[in-house]
Amino acid sequence: MSQPAPSNENIAQVCLLAGKIMLESGGETYRVESTMNHVASAFGADHSHSYVTPTGIIFAIDGSSPITRLIRISTRSTDLRKVTLVNAISRRISQGELRPDEAIRELTAVDQNQTRYPVWFQILAAALASGCFLIMFKGLWADFAPAFVTGGAGLLALTYFHRLLPIKFFAEFLASLLIGAVAYLFVRTGLGHELNTIIIGSVMPLVPGLLITNAVRDLMAGHFVSGVSKGAEAFLTAFAIGAGIALVLSLYAGGYAA
Repeated sequence: MSQPAPSNENIAQVCLLAGKIMLESGGETYRVESTMNHVASAFGADHSHSYVTPTGIIFAIDGSSPITRLIRISTRSTDLRKVTLVNAISRRISQGELRPDEAIRELTAVDQNQTRYPVWFQILAAALASGCFLIMFKGLWADFAPAFVTGGAGLLALTYFHRLLPIKFFAEFLASLLIGAVAYLFVRTGLGHELNTIIIGSVMPLVPGLLITNAVRDLMAGHFVSGVSKGAEAFLTAFAIGAGIALVLSLYAGGYAA
């Protein structure tokens, strides 16, 4: 016995949920639109349209019972595991393995899954990465430990300040300020040797690499609104990091001159 054709309402619900998860988890705009259109086509809605920006998704289906839906995106992070899971569900839908109700259940489980690396592990990884970046930028092995501590302290500060006041750029400014101050203290006490390389290695975990990459890819794909907005966000993040470090360096230069 053949299954009844899915309604446009259910198709739109599946597409919007998939797009929401991908966009909130760091997926590129063109990839989100492509996934939504492929899912809709797999369910028989060949005349679907999606418009995605970093802050919202508009999805519409033409036909005898047209439907248009809008969903707001208020939070964005980096969780490429969820993007991979949504892509896997999308492929199963295209192969006819999932009905809309089954797809909604699986996507909802992915959306509600908050399993991530614990904060202590993220801080440890950032600290280790900072030390490795210092060596990559031709720093001294004697500065590995100062960069390790400074990078870990920077991510810890970013996490704490973002929870205290959820303003991303303010938290990044304060975290970079702390990184510069800790690096300066290491050099001042003689435990560190090259201030510049310690700072460069320590701020690397804060650099918005994914934002820059997605901005360039969206611009190349013709999504100028998303590309420019993500580029602006990356620029503001870089400015916040640079401003915090510049403040410390200016104070350091003044103290050194004195």
